[in-house]
Amino acid sequence: MPDLKEMSKDERLERMRHSAAHIMAEVVMEMFPEGKLGIGPPIDTGFYYDFELPRALSTEDLPEIEAKMRARIESNVPFEPSAISKEEARRMFADQPFKIELIEGIEDEEVGLYKQAGFVDLCQGPHVSTTGQVPAFKLMSVAGAYWRGSEQNPMLQRIYGALFDSQEELDAHLEQIEEALRRDHRRLGKDLDLFSFHEEFGPGLVYWHPKGGRIRNLIEDFWREERAPRLLQREHVLADGHRRAGLLREADELPVPHPDIQERATQLSRTAHEDERAGHRVSL
Repeated sequence: MPDLKEMSKDERLERMRHSAAHIMAEVVMEMFPEGKLGIGPPIDTGFYYDFELPRALSTEDLPEIEAKMRARIESNVPFEPSAISKEEARRMFADQPFKIELIEGIEDEEVGLYKQAGFVDLCQGPHVSTTGQVPAFKLMSVAGAYWRGSEQNPMLQRIYGALFDSQEELDAHLEQIEEALRRDHRRLGKDLDLFSFHEEFGPGLVYWHPKGGRIRNLIEDFWREERAPRLLQREHVLADGHRRAGLLREADELPVPHPDIQERATQLSRTAHEDERAGHRVSL
């Protein structure tokens, strides 16, 4: 096994993150022996693994899983690669339908395995040499994920983890996430009593609070006044100067504003100018 210190940072992180996913799978299967394994690849900021489990997980389960993972890491057991025939693999993973599906999709007659302690997973690697080489990590969240990304397949539970080369890099990543949460419009809207979201009534539907509604109306009025196209009288646009400038070929090409729209635009413009002269301000 190559020395981690001699690898590029990207290769080193790939191995560490992949190994952390296997350690997490080992722990979850110890907690839920009847569980079914999906896949567990490394990703840009860490790793994840998909499971079909007898009950729904929540973020409250993550500290226990994380603690058990740390215990396995401290045991410093080796990651042992091996290869077996597809027929042997079918027998080994007979109670794991998602692994069987993966096995059937392998063209070679042999499949790769990796083992740490008593846990064996279908895998081509690469991994670190021992569990003790997995560095700073933190489990982040639980989400739903369709098997192989298709809504025609079962919905699995995906546990995400973050993993970096050092505790300092992990802390910086976590701070970046926290800063993004502090700036999240959903959180700001609620904290400032402007608007809120209620998934039970409609995903993504904004419920405006009174103060937020007033701000929205002010912004929309400003946009209409400053950015929207001006509605001009048809007779003004048909002036000879416009004809000579080549802006219009025929008078019939001009749309005729609906009387109600023209009247409303005139009222809004008059009100805006009166408010401006009076120094009108709306108190929030």
